[in-house]
Amino acid sequence: MSEEITNPAESSTNGEGPTHSGFVALIGATNAGKSTLVNRLVGAKVSIVSHKVQTTRAIVRGIAIHNNAQIVFMDTPGIFKPRRRLDRAMVTTAWGGAKDADFIMFLIDSERGLKGDAATILEGLKEVHQPKILVLNKVDRVNPEDLLKLAAAANEGVKFERTFMISATTGSGCEDVMDYLATELPEGPWYYPEDQISDLPMRQLAAEITREKLFLRLHQELPYSSHVETEKWEERKDGSVRIEQVIYVERDSQKKIALGKNGDAIKAISTASRKELSEILEQTVHLFLFVKVRENWGDDPARFREMGLEFPKS
Repeated sequence: MSEEITNPAESSTNGEGPTHSGFVALIGATNAGKSTLVNRLVGAKVSIVSHKVQTTRAIVRGIAIHNNAQIVFMDTPGIFKPRRRLDRAMVTTAWGGAKDADFIMFLIDSERGLKGDAATILEGLKEVHQPKILVLNKVDRVNPEDLLKLAAAANEGVKFERTFMISATTGSGCEDVMDYLATELPEGPWYYPEDQISDLPMRQLAAEITREKLFLRLHQELPYSSHVETEKWEERKDGSVRIEQVIYVERDSQKKIALGKNGDAIKAISTASRKELSEILEQTVHLFLFVKVRENWGDDPARFREMGLEFPKS
């Protein structure tokens, strides 16, 4: 199995006119729907989704082809007021991703509007000089008059090239976003092969999928101090793959939560992760999960490198 995720779908390029390519950074408050939107626009799962906030920790790049354009979406961690070292690393990564992009897409949860972190991000965008578009998500849940007021308020503070109203869940309005970006991104050759949909190594994606299942199962019980690493990946002669992963927690009490009564929790997490990995890899997956205590892993520079984050000095 290749170490890169590839999309078996045929290229959408029509072979006419110049090609376009570029990077689009999605930024927004936690749980604005960035990961759901990236998966929708790419047409495949490249970023994990959870109702637990701050799920995305590092930048995940999803690659989409639309008409003659290759659009590289950068799903950044949600921006929020940091409290821990890991929080600071995530917020720094998010702003860094924005400043490295050709276009910035500011995603707002229309139900929450410009409250809290969203207002802080809007203020921060004044210092970012790349072209920006405003995307109001979950518009199917909000009165049209309120949507217009929200769009007007956001555009008062920052100059947005365009405003889009979408639902990342249903796909409504997403085609308009793709049409716009495909024509506005710079002309130039594509950065990646046309069948590649992410630059995330398969080992890392597998760990992310297990972390998603961990959060989905234990979001009310297990704190953020958990991390998943793929320690072994063995392609077997019968065409299957054996994957061994370790879930790291900081305390014995957290280990008991991750295992669950009679091992019920870890079994359910393993089953859900194995099922999704088998579908993505299109081969039989033998997944073995282990839970280990690693005290204060959130202060270990090696763990930050593993997650693709820069270790904050303080």
